[in-house]
Amino acid sequence: MLVSLHAKNFAIIDEIEVYFGEHLNIISGETGAGKSVIIGSVNAALGGKVAKDIVRAGCEQALVELLFVTGQEHVHAMLKEQEIDMQEDEVLVSRKILASGKSVFRVNGETVPIAFIKELAGELIDIHGQHEHQSLLKKSKHLEMVDRFAAGELSGIKKKLRQSYAEYRTLKKELSEAVSDEEKRLRELSFLRFELNEIEGAKLVPGEEEELAREHKRLANANMIRETLSGIYQITGEGQAAASEQIGHAVRQISKIEQYDERLAQLSAGLEAVESMVHDFNRELLAYMEDCEDEEEHFAQVEERLDLVNRLMTRYGADVAGVLAYAEECRGKIEKYENYDQYLENLKKKCGSTEKELKDLCEKASGLRRKSAKELTVQLTEALRDLNFLDVRLELHFETLQDYTADGVDEAEFLISTNPGEALLPLARIASGGELSRIMLALKSVFSGKDEIETMVFDEIDVGVSGRTAQMVSEKMAGLAMSRQLLCITHLPQIAAMADTHFIIEKTTDGQKTRTDIRKLTQDGEISEIARMLGGVEITDTVLENAAEMKAMAGKKKKEVFARGNGKC
Repeated sequence: MLVSLHAKNFAIIDEIEVYFGEHLNIISGETGAGKSVIIGSVNAALGGKVAKDIVRAGCEQALVELLFVTGQEHVHAMLKEQEIDMQEDEVLVSRKILASGKSVFRVNGETVPIAFIKELAGELIDIHGQHEHQSLLKKSKHLEMVDRFAAGELSGIKKKLRQSYAEYRTLKKELSEAVSDEEKRLRELSFLRFELNEIEGAKLVPGEEEELAREHKRLANANMIRETLSGIYQITGEGQAAASEQIGHAVRQISKIEQYDERLAQLSAGLEAVESMVHDFNRELLAYMEDCEDEEEHFAQVEERLDLVNRLMTRYGADVAGVLAYAEECRGKIEKYENYDQYLENLKKKCGSTEKELKDLCEKASGLRRKSAKELTVQLTEALRDLNFLDVRLELHFETLQDYTADGVDEAEFLISTNPGEALLPLARIASGGELSRIMLALKSVFSGKDEIETMVFDEIDVGVSGRTAQMVSEKMAGLAMSRQLLCITHLPQIAAMADTHFIIEKTTDGQKTRTDIRKLTQDGEISEIARMLGGVEITDTVLENAAEMKAMAGKKKKEVFARGNGKC
C-alpha cells in the first residue's frame, strides 16, 4: 500500500507530507483547490509526463517521494535484479525535477531509469484518471481486458505466440525477398564473387594496416632522417674533431697517470667504457645509414600496399578485421545463392512449420479467450447491476482477423444493452460519460481479484453520476476497499461518507503566492465537509444533521458490504 506522499516545490505545492490509511482514502475540496495537482505529483513520481514549468516559480528543483510497503514477491525480485536493497518491505520511489527539465529517479536511494520506474509502478499502484474510461470506446482495448482476465492460463501461450509471430514475420520477409527474379539473383551472385575475389586477392593480415602506417611514416621522412644521421656521425664518428677521436685521445692521456692514484684508475676505466659505447653507437649508426640508402623501391611498395588496404577498408570495413569479416559474410551468401534451390526449399519448409506452430497457438489463445470471456461477462454484468444497471445485458463479440498479429487472430468488442428491448450495441454508440465511469469501476472491481496490486487511485470516477446511482457507486467502492487501499478524489457526498480516512485539499494565498495544502480531517471535520458537499454555500444545522446521518448510514452500509463478502471482489 501507499504509506505516504511527500512533495516539495511541485506546481502550487510548497511542501506537503501526507500519510494515507488503509482501505478507502477520500480526497475532497472545492473546485480548483488543487486536487489534480496531488494526483499529478503521484503520477510524476511514477514516471508520468510533467509540464516544463512544473517546478514552483523561484525554485531550482521539485521533489516528489512515495513510500510503499509491499510483500509482493515479484516486486522484491524486481528490486533484487536491480541490486536495490529493501528493508521491512519498504519501497521509496522518488523523482527530483530540475528547473532545466531534467529528472532523476531513485528507488530506495538507487538511481534507476524511467523504464524501470514505470514497470515497478505497474506492480504497486493502479491509477484511474478522468480520461481513462474513454479507453473503453477503443476496440483494441477490449481484447487487452479479456487477456488480462485470462492472464493465468493465457500468459504462457501469449509469450510463445509473440515469439512464434516474430520468427514467422522474419521468415516471411526472407522468403519474399528470396523469390525475387532470377536475373537479380545472378547479378547479386556476380557482385558478391567480385567483392570476395578482391578481398581474397589482397591476402590481408589482421593488424597490418597499423604496421603499414608506421612504416610509411618512416619512409616518407627518409631524407630528413639520413641528413640528420649524417650530421650526427660527423660529431661522433671519425675525424680529428670527432667525439670518438677526442675521447680516444683522452683515454691515452689518463692511462699515463692512472698508476699514481686508485681514483684515477677508476676514472680511466669509466672513460674507456665511454669510448667503447661511442664506438658501438657509431657502428650501429653506420649500419642504419647503409640500410636507408636503397629504400625508394621499398617506399613505393609500402605506399602501394597501404593504398590498397585503405581502399578495401573504405569499401568493406573499418579495419582489416572488419574487411575479413565481410569476406566471410560474402562466402555465406555465395554458398546460399549457389545452392539456391535447396535454400529456397528449406526456407519454405521452415516458414510452413513456423506458420503451423503459430496457427496452433492462435487457436489455443482464441479458445481460452472465448472461455474466459463468458466468465468475464457474467462477473461484469453482476458488477454493473450493483452499480444500478438493473436491466443490463453484456456480450463480448469476437471476430477473426485475416492475418496474424503478435496477439493472435482475434478482435474483441464489448456489446451492451442498458434498457429492456434495446439491441446489443458497441459501447461507443450508447454509453454516456457517467455510464462509462460506472463500467470502468465495474471492470476494476472484477479485475481486482485477478491481480495483486494493493493500491488503486480513482480521480473523479463519479463524473456524470448522481442520486441512487451515486449511492450504489459508493457501496461498490467501499466493497472494493475492503481488500485493498483506495485513494479517491470525489465531489459526491455519498462516496465521501464511506471514507475510512478523509483528506481535504485547500488553496490559500498571501496575495503574492498561491499554495495548495492537504490535511486529514477529524470526525467532525468529515461531517462538515460532507455538509459542504451537500449544501453548497450555506451550511445550516439541518444540512449538518443530514451529513452526520449520511456518515452514520455509510458506516452501517460498510458493515453490510463486508458481511456480504463484497470486500473480496
